[in-house]
Amino acid sequence: MDIFELGDLPLASGATLPGARLAYQTFGELNAAKDNVVVFPTFLGAPAEVLNGWIGENRALDPRTHFIVLPGHFGNPPSSAPSNTAGDFPEVSIADDVVAQQRLLEEVFGVREVRLALGWSIGAIQVYEWALRFPGLVRAIAPIAGAPTPPPWTKLWLRTVVEEPIAARGRDGLAQVAHGSALTAPPRTFYYPANETWRSLGFDSVDAFVAGFWEGFWLPQDPADVAVQARKSRTAWPGAEGEAVGDMLGRIKARTSIAAFTGDALFPPDELREYAEAIPGATFRQIDSVFGHLATFGLAEPDVKAIDDVIRHALES
Repeated sequence: MDIFELGDLPLASGATLPGARLAYQTFGELNAAKDNVVVFPTFLGAPAEVLNGWIGENRALDPRTHFIVLPGHFGNPPSSAPSNTAGDFPEVSIADDVVAQQRLLEEVFGVREVRLALGWSIGAIQVYEWALRFPGLVRAIAPIAGAPTPPPWTKLWLRTVVEEPIAARGRDGLAQVAHGSALTAPPRTFYYPANETWRSLGFDSVDAFVAGFWEGFWLPQDPADVAVQARKSRTAWPGAEGEAVGDMLGRIKARTSIAAFTGDALFPPDELREYAEAIPGATFRQIDSVFGHLATFGLAEPDVKAIDDVIRHALES
């Protein structure tokens, strides 16, 4: 994992993040024209390396042909976060993340064009910010299972499932975050006795799945870091103040490929289809999955193939 030192970074809130640091990984080689760049930001609670499995020879993200950058985001160590920053951590935003990511590309690699920006969930929110903040830089975007700003249900989810348990109980609240995630990220059919989809992940009971998967994901994290990530995601807004969502989406110039998963309560297909209809020339794909929002973890081969197909289409369009 590499670190880009940004110095004292002015933030959208008007505050300053002292000694700002952005973690990142790269795969492949930057070509002479510097036009083979793929930016792939990560999601809530996940360091950049969790995305490494999506990169490989003969995959959609092939390092032999693309220079793939996996940037971190603020609040998510080893990028600047409450757990590794002295003093009170300032209010950060998705906009701040993307500004830092663009500086990384330009100042470290001399890149002024992004072939594709893609990501899912909170990563997709960053992708929309890329398209609207730097319209002249980004040629194509692929927001998967995500939106420019969380829908009302998802904002409520971020507050009640993530932020409030941490505010009330600190580290002990992370167990409640894990249990709330287990209840809401997969669809209800995931737990049906006729399906018991959790067994496909190697667990012999629902309790074992909740403990092994969800507690294993959330409990090692710092609660203050998680709260910062949830808060900036919940308040994300890449448009102008007072601008309607449709008008904001209508300004996107990048070729856009949107995908959604059936059973995803956080970013339902019907809502994402409406976003696609508002973006000039955008395409939309609904992916049938038994995992719902959990499909973004790439736990089943059909989901992996479908996501690879979306990425490949976005790169070829």
